[in-house]
Amino acid sequence: MEEKYILTLDIGTTTIRSVIYNSRTEIVGKAVDQVVLHYPIPGYVEIDPDELWKSIVGVVDTALQNAKLSAAQITAMGISTQRSTFITWSRQTGKPFHRFITWKDLRADELVKEWNDSYTWRLIKVGSYVLYMLSRSKRFRAGSVLKFTNNQTTMRLNWVLHNIQEFKSAVQKNDAMFGTLDTWLLYKITGNKIHMSDVSSASATGFFDPFTMQWAGWAMSLFGIPMGALPTVVDTAGDHFTSTSPELWGSAIPIRSCIADQTASMWGSCCFNVGDIKLTMGTGTFFNINTGRSPHASASGLYPVVGWRLGDEIVFSAEGANNDTASIIKWAQNIGLFDNPQDTADIAMSVPDTDGVFFIPAFSGLGPPYNDFTAASGFVGMKPSTTKAHLVRAVLESLAFRTAQLYTCVLSETSYNFSTIRLDGGVSNNDFVVQLVADLTGLKVERPVQVEMSSLGCAHIVGFQLGIFKSKDELKSLRKIGTVFTPRPQVKKSYEKIVTRWEDAVKRMCGWYLGSKSSQSQNSVHDSSNSVTPQNSFKVTKLKRNSSAK
Repeated sequence: MEEKYILTLDIGTTTIRSVIYNSRTEIVGKAVDQVVLHYPIPGYVEIDPDELWKSIVGVVDTALQNAKLSAAQITAMGISTQRSTFITWSRQTGKPFHRFITWKDLRADELVKEWNDSYTWRLIKVGSYVLYMLSRSKRFRAGSVLKFTNNQTTMRLNWVLHNIQEFKSAVQKNDAMFGTLDTWLLYKITGNKIHMSDVSSASATGFFDPFTMQWAGWAMSLFGIPMGALPTVVDTAGDHFTSTSPELWGSAIPIRSCIADQTASMWGSCCFNVGDIKLTMGTGTFFNINTGRSPHASASGLYPVVGWRLGDEIVFSAEGANNDTASIIKWAQNIGLFDNPQDTADIAMSVPDTDGVFFIPAFSGLGPPYNDFTAASGFVGMKPSTTKAHLVRAVLESLAFRTAQLYTCVLSETSYNFSTIRLDGGVSNNDFVVQLVADLTGLKVERPVQVEMSSLGCAHIVGFQLGIFKSKDELKSLRKIGTVFTPRPQVKKSYEKIVTRWEDAVKRMCGWYLGSKSSQSQNSVHDSSNSVTPQNSFKVTKLKRNSSAK
């Protein structure tokens, strides 16, 4: 039987990756390039569309060459992208009105604060709560606690509507098109044929209602978002994505899926059952729980998103996020705490503790349970005896502490019985962090052989759509687990007072930038370099653990 090849294209915050798999999900070719992030002024984090497009075309070319295959030999391709990063462009000319405004961008921070504190929004939330008490509808419960955040698209698009005159004029002429990165990529890669977004990417914008599965009418009215500029929302996989323009790689490649990166990761980790947990530790940390056919109504900040929709099958996910993970590691490297991220686990274990030093990882604020985007990052408790090793350990511990907090939110809001976390992302290669996550959550943590799950998830869903993989059970049988980290109850006990003191330190940093414009600019995610290298090669150290393979 002729071999089937699936090409995947994964565009993350810092990395573009193309991987070609055979029908046994073995890698036969791959290529990687960096996403160049631009910081024109503090708080602004942008991607140039022309630079990105050139890199995308080049990385697929290289992957095909690496696999010694032509585009005509590819059965189909799948795409996964970072969420909430968006661009607007002219319907007539295709010319962008601005660069991509990424999910890490803070230019709309003042709008976020103003709206969250406004009487209008408070009245809407009170009204939602009253309706919830009367109807017990999850939709109204979610509305009663909803807060705007910088990583949602809503306020950044509102900023564009108020500040980009070309876009405002285009809206009036019905010449404006909006798209998150997936929508723009589909538009470009098909030769301007389609203007679509799948449900998983649309639901992460902040103005798509997961309870009605439509663009939210209340957001259109409140913020003047032009419905005519929005893409059609479609299923996660299918032939509606058409195919690539043949001029790009020599032959048209059928596109059978376009999916948000966190959903792709869930497919890569085979989180198909209700209650399955996936933990991605990449640029940020994303804790996703499969909640089945029902969207989650959160009280502490877990966000209900659409996992995927395949015809009659619809799966929702509850998500808790901490926006700073690998970005914290990169920052610590830049200020000279260590030369190589691979060494950080050994450095952390070279000292028995942090010598009373705590780190708060909040360059982009703090997500659940704090939901405080005016919080500041910083070390607390330094003294003359503090060494670099203590600081490195404090940084790594803080990442595990925040992950454990997200898990506590999950426990408080769900009734599922959890036993295992399925891990992925570059920071998951750090044994110190992963073992501490296992210890503090009390859950077994499975790390796969290959930690980049988004690409594999694309291959899984495309192969499933085409019938290459006959069932989700077959996909589960293909999982390859590299290392299993077992929780150590005695370590959790020893950390109880440490975590309590760290939480006290966090509270001191909450609200730090509240009401201070000049201070707020210093809280921006700002890197002196134009490119951020993903942390995907931490040194694996010798901790007691179990190893297995499936």
